[in-house]
Amino acid sequence: MTGTQRLRYVYAVSRPFDGVLPEGARGIGGEPPRLLRHGDLVAVVDAVPAEDFDEAPLRERLEDLDWLAATARAHDAVIASLSTVTCPLPLRLATVCRDDSGVRRLLEDGHDRFVRALERLDGRVEWGVKVYARPAPEPAPAPAAAAPTGGGGRDYLRRRLEARRSRDVDWQRADALCRELHAELSGHAEAAALHRPQDARLSGADGVNVLNAAYLVDRERSEEFVERAGRTSVPGLRVELTGPWAPYSFAGIAEDEPDSGAAPGGAPDGARGVPEGAGL
Repeated sequence: MTGTQRLRYVYAVSRPFDGVLPEGARGIGGEPPRLLRHGDLVAVVDAVPAEDFDEAPLRERLEDLDWLAATARAHDAVIASLSTVTCPLPLRLATVCRDDSGVRRLLEDGHDRFVRALERLDGRVEWGVKVYARPAPEPAPAPAAAAPTGGGGRDYLRRRLEARRSRDVDWQRADALCRELHAELSGHAEAAALHRPQDARLSGADGVNVLNAAYLVDRERSEEFVERAGRTSVPGLRVELTGPWAPYSFAGIAEDEPDSGAAPGGAPDGARGVPEGAGL
C-alpha cells in the first residue's frame, strides 16, 4: 500500500436520475462525489485515501471520535444533497471498495435487494420522534444534625418515599403516552423503527429520553404526520420532531426477504462498512 492509493467510498445507491448532485455538494475529501452507473443502479462514490480507510487504519480511526464525527457529518451532507434530486438508499458509514470494479460488484451482488428497497423507499422520507421526561427531583436530605430516628429523619424518609411514588407514576404515564403515540404515528407511516434511547450525557438534551423512534412516511402525507406529532402536549413530557431525512433507519428494509445477494448497507466482495451497533 502506498500513501497515494485511493479507495472508493460508497455513500448510497439510487436509481439513475437526470442531472447531477447539487452544486456545492462535497464529500469526505472535500471534493464533489461522482456517480458510477452500473446497469439500472447508480452508486454515489468518492475517492478516499487508503491510509485512512484501508482495513487496519480504519479500525484505528474509528476510535478517534472527532474523526468519526467529521466523517459522519460529511457522509450525511452527501446523502442530504442526494435526497434533493432522487430517493437514495443510504449505505452504512465507511462502506469502502478497493476500486470501481469493487463498486460494480457491490451493485451486482446486492442488485435484487437494492431494487426492492428502493421500490419501498421511493417517494418516502424519514421523520424522527423523541420524547423526553423530566422526573421529579430527589428531596433535599435532612440536616446533618438531625438524628435518623428524629422528626427530621422521619420527615426526610417520608418525603423521599412520596417522591419515589410520584416518579413511579410519572414513568408509568410517560410509558403509556409513548406507547399510545408510537401506535398512532405508526398508523400514519409506511414503517416504524424503535431505536435505543439516547444518553442525555451524550446528546445534551434536557430530560430523559423515553422514546426514540423513526417513521417512514409518504412524502405527500408528511404534513399530516407532522400535525399529529405536534398535537402531543403533556406536562412534564417534551416531544421533539426532526426531519424530513433520507430513510437511514429503513435502509435494510428488504433484508428479511430471501436473496443470495448483498443486503443494503452490506459490503460484499471486499467492500467494508462500519458494522451495526458500532456506536454511530
